[in-house]
Amino acid sequence: MRDIDLNLLAALDVLLQERSVTRAAHRLRLSISAMSRTLSRLREALGDPVLVPAGRAMVLTPHAEAIADQVRTLTAGAQAVLRPPVPIDPRNMEREFTMRANEAFTQLYAAKLSAAVSAVAPGVRLRFLPKPDKDIGPLRDGTVDLEIGVISGDGGELRAQTLYRDTYVGIARAGHPLFDAPVTPERLCAWGHVVFARRRGRSSPADEALAARGLSRRVSVIVPGFPAVIAVVSASDFLGLVPRSACLALPGYKTALFDLPIAMPEIVVSQIWHPRMDGDAGHRWLRAMVFESFRKGP
Repeated sequence: MRDIDLNLLAALDVLLQERSVTRAAHRLRLSISAMSRTLSRLREALGDPVLVPAGRAMVLTPHAEAIADQVRTLTAGAQAVLRPPVPIDPRNMEREFTMRANEAFTQLYAAKLSAAVSAVAPGVRLRFLPKPDKDIGPLRDGTVDLEIGVISGDGGELRAQTLYRDTYVGIARAGHPLFDAPVTPERLCAWGHVVFARRRGRSSPADEALAARGLSRRVSVIVPGFPAVIAVVSASDFLGLVPRSACLALPGYKTALFDLPIAMPEIVVSQIWHPRMDGDAGHRWLRAMVFESFRKGP
């Protein structure tokens, strides 16, 4: 195996960001000729040109584009390892953290978490964003610091800490005819359903479980979140399938829960972040505050 000069990693990260030998040299406080020699060594090590001329500018090769995020993560990780821990005093921290979560989390935990944070870190501001999809791009590019939810299948490089485990339950208005007899898969399909769906045409675990029995439910209403499912169900004869925890967010509706007569997967709710934030003392503090809020319950 060839010896690799790990000092090249930091130079590669700067070159990929700046896309210019001159600007990279300035950031690293090197001469342009020294930076050019470093680029030559990188080209030899990678077997790729990395930067190529495009008119009066330089552009990244496809390979360089593909490894840019990985290089940035590796560089940040190496810096975190080699840098001594910096003590943090929450009382003196001036920072804004952006969190992405669904409506149920915001309604159940945002006020409690914000109060706990303000009590010990008055200079910290929490910004809550809606979660319209499972795109992990905002975590990768740093526009979102922390996400609350179920980690997606394409988020292999992300870090996650389990906050709680949830299950799906059925929900109907109080006094619904469904409760006149035991709830069976067939009776579950006898009424129209209100569903929360991010993507049109995407089947859910419930639909797959019913299809295995040769059954299907009639979707009558599609809404943008579980709180809306509960609101519509409470005022109609439609049925809904929601996480049990979502029912805690809207206690004023006259609804009743029932166990589902079909098998549904467990929901593992986690706080999710990008590995570049592992060594960030402020971020670690925030994660501890979130975990404590969930440990104590809403």
